[in-house]
Amino acid sequence: MKRLYVIVFLVIAATAALGLAIAEHSGYVLVAYKSFRYESSLWATLAVIAVLWLVIWGIKALVELVMTSSGVVNPWSRRNRSRRVQVAIEHGQLDLAEGRWASAQRHLYRAAEAERQPLLYYLGAARAANEQGHYEECDRLLERALERQPQAELAIALSHAQLQTDRGDTEGALVTLQAMHERHPRNAQTLRQLQRLYQQRGEWSAVIRLLPELRKDKVLPPSELAELERRAWGENLSLAAHREEDGSVGRQSLLRAWEQLTSAQRQEPPLVLAYAEQLRQLGAQVEAEEVLRTALKRKYDSHLARLYGLVRGSDPARQLQTAEGWLKEHPGDPSLLLTLGRLCLQTSLWGKARDYLESSLRVQRNPETCAELARLLAQLGDTERSNQLFQEGLGLLDERLLAAPLPAPVHA
Repeated sequence: MKRLYVIVFLVIAATAALGLAIAEHSGYVLVAYKSFRYESSLWATLAVIAVLWLVIWGIKALVELVMTSSGVVNPWSRRNRSRRVQVAIEHGQLDLAEGRWASAQRHLYRAAEAERQPLLYYLGAARAANEQGHYEECDRLLERALERQPQAELAIALSHAQLQTDRGDTEGALVTLQAMHERHPRNAQTLRQLQRLYQQRGEWSAVIRLLPELRKDKVLPPSELAELERRAWGENLSLAAHREEDGSVGRQSLLRAWEQLTSAQRQEPPLVLAYAEQLRQLGAQVEAEEVLRTALKRKYDSHLARLYGLVRGSDPARQLQTAEGWLKEHPGDPSLLLTLGRLCLQTSLWGKARDYLESSLRVQRNPETCAELARLLAQLGDTERSNQLFQEGLGLLDERLLAAPLPAPVHA
């Protein structure tokens, strides 16, 4: 309130001062140009100038108001066009997230054509077209994106490879990724997608060749990389063993693949397990027993111990004695107890076999152990208990099958 009083007082004082100035001296203004002549007091001239300025300012404001109003009303004005593009972006992104592919493609394509940086909208529209099975339209949208933003070639190619993989065109995706790998050899996403595609195609030798780059560029966490390396070499051993139908040729191929491993890798239990299993399947039982025995003496592993009971060495009695030596340090291992039961079955030691198998079942209910004990009991004449164990083994096997995840569907 005090401020208002001060302002009013200052306005009155200024007005009074202006009035005294006008009364004291009115001034004189003369403007003459050829036949034109203007004569007036200074204060009247200033008043005319102020009025003219107010008129000009009013006309300008009126013109701007008319233009703004026409922009709001005109559907083709820049303002309305920008609003339409924003609506298309919002609707397109929402449709894409909720799986309304046709609507998403239409809205995102409209937004891409209108925007100066259209990459994300073209990629979204291409994905929507791919989901509908419109593969030619999908590729055309990606080509259009490359025309508009050629500097985004890598991003567009990686998206294209993923869409090709989704539609089941792994051959085309491989060509795309290999081309990008040649142009951008250090790009982590290219290496990651290439590794996954090799895995999906079962090209484990290619995964092995890619491992040094994955390690050098730290594409995967160390634990995941180590697991991938073990699996790749294990799968490669399996492929080497089955590459030829002839058993001797298969063993030679398997041996060459085994010798490609480093000394440290040949001591890793998962790789020893894969190698010994392939030897067993090729009929090289004695070699498999030697490999497993050496590995288990070096470092005990429950999975290796289980497989040891499935191979037949050159001396079954010595094999049983070796396995019983491990029991001193691992008395509660159900896999070792199962192996001992199987080795006793090989040497016709029915009583010891039954004791070992019963002990294994007390530690862990396992369908393999149930089947072995049921087979033994049937041979000994205890058919009732044998049938019970067969039924229990089938039930345990069903539970494992139900617990196992289904494989991912393959897109056509």
